[in-house]
Amino acid sequence: MIKSLHKRESDLANAKRQVEILSNGIFQQGELPTFKAKISETNQFPLKAKKLEILQINVGYMCNQTCSHCHVDAGPDRKEIMSKDTMLQCLEAIKKTGAHTLDLTGGAPEMNPNFRWFVDEASKAGIKDFIVRSNLTIITANKKYNDLPEFFKNHNVHVVSSMPHWTKGKTDKQRGDGVFDASLKALKMLNDVGYGIPDSNLKLDLVYNPSGAFLPGNQAAMEKDFKKALFEDFGIHFHNLFALTNLPISRFLDYLIASENYEDYMYALVEAFNPNAVKNVMCTNTISVSWDGYLYDCDFNQMLELPVNSIAKHISEYNENLLEGRDIVISQHCYGCTAGAGSSCQGTVA
Repeated sequence: MIKSLHKRESDLANAKRQVEILSNGIFQQGELPTFKAKISETNQFPLKAKKLEILQINVGYMCNQTCSHCHVDAGPDRKEIMSKDTMLQCLEAIKKTGAHTLDLTGGAPEMNPNFRWFVDEASKAGIKDFIVRSNLTIITANKKYNDLPEFFKNHNVHVVSSMPHWTKGKTDKQRGDGVFDASLKALKMLNDVGYGIPDSNLKLDLVYNPSGAFLPGNQAAMEKDFKKALFEDFGIHFHNLFALTNLPISRFLDYLIASENYEDYMYALVEAFNPNAVKNVMCTNTISVSWDGYLYDCDFNQMLELPVNSIAKHISEYNENLLEGRDIVISQHCYGCTAGAGSSCQGTVA
């Protein structure tokens, strides 16, 4: 298992250093336009927040895996975990939010010691779509997690899980040895309680990230390939596949630099820029809450420590009237969400 950037004491464990890299070099020299300059060409700057639809809460960076592409730099060595006090503040926001989707993420959110209590309480708010982003392997990692499929079912949780490929080699290369087999076992356990079955209301969606310095293919075509392969080879069902572009931050930025692919990848993102995708990027309808309660426009800005541009900067100050219409904080990583068909935590956007 690889170590997190923080554990390695890497220069890139510092969010400011990542922002410096994204702001300098080919962008500072004018070889490529900054994201601000690019969206200004189509009169889309400043990018403005619209009505809030998704409240995404990161309950901690601890994870049982250390994936090579992880933008959170999550892993077993990360100790940042949302406290119960911060969860209580989140619950107050959930009770009064106008958002139709609550999205719990990590790390592995299930590793937060108060995770089940939080799900119990949050589910009482009557949010239309309650998502938990599970890495699948946590379900089989320890017997105390083996009942998670039943727990999710009892709370009508929408499970969204990472699955880089339908083959063992490509999956384990990105996420670690043994991950593919453990993921299949977890998917079968979810299927057994009704998740992912055609016409079932228990939603099970998968997330695909490319395993290298390239953009994802057509989402609809990949979904067909995934469904065919996983069902024919393993008897596994799921509902939707979300194809996400890897953003050039954190561990994926480290990979790009180490493999000398950074500049080529940024050129690819800029060349694939789609102004239509800008209209629906997730930062315009989402608020991301960090493990310590601070507010960000998206999960990626959270990892770059680019706080929300609002008087309300913490969940304890949560006010959707103040947050609506704010200017979105941008940098060059935003090209990842506007390349091709666009990319968000809910898949393509254009």
